[in-house]
Amino acid sequence: MACINPDGTLTPTATLVLKTAHRPITVEEIAQSAGLPLYQVRMSLRELVASGLLKEENETYFITEKGKKLLH
Repeated sequence: MACINPDGTLTPTATLVLKTAHRPITVEEIAQSAGLPLYQVRMSLRELVASGLLKEENETYFITEKGKKLLH
């Protein structure tokens, strides 16, 4: 499940996860806030971190400047 479409736009799931990570937040909190299954959030987080759209520190995630630009 890709979070970024071939044209560089975000999938609806990726958009939802990024919007939820406007502050440092755990995987469980993202899943609960977004109403998504935990496994789907974990898969999305791996891809979003690898793409530089999210950053992970101390088991919390937050959106990067690059991620914010894609949301606007």
